[in-house]
Amino acid sequence: MNLQVREVSTDDAALIAELTRACWAERVTASSSGHHESAERVLHDLQRGGGFILQLDTRPVGSVRWLPSDTETDVWEILRMGVLPAYRGQGLSQHLMEALIHRAQGADINELRLAVRADQTRVVDLYAVFEFELAPELEYTRANPLDEPPIVMRRWLKR
Repeated sequence: MNLQVREVSTDDAALIAELTRACWAERVTASSSGHHESAERVLHDLQRGGGFILQLDTRPVGSVRWLPSDTETDVWEILRMGVLPAYRGQGLSQHLMEALIHRAQGADINELRLAVRADQTRVVDLYAVFEFELAPELEYTRANPLDEPPIVMRRWLKR
């Protein structure tokens, strides 16, 4: 088994959109915008931020993205981390998260933030393993106004 995490380019936008939709299928509530992820949306995100693709024996099996905060220059928001259903339960998301954390540290980022859908609370423990903590004082600016507000988590990279 050959595992590789690679930083994405804008040429990967369609692949990331496809991966996101496949990761969300039958796992995330239908109201999530991840089910309608488009290459155009991903391209827009990649032009402002970045991402990683996880490959297993050259097959893309997961991805994650980040965007800089709209209001704080030393904060990144993590978006759409997912691993295809057939590859879950093997700890593969750890490789995506570790790559993102390492990249953020290299970019002199102070804090990472993410939002967990209110109906996906089982992943709070996953993020806690990576030293993310609940941050109820923060509001997630990209939340779907039709859904219950998400659970916001943060990880300090330096203080």
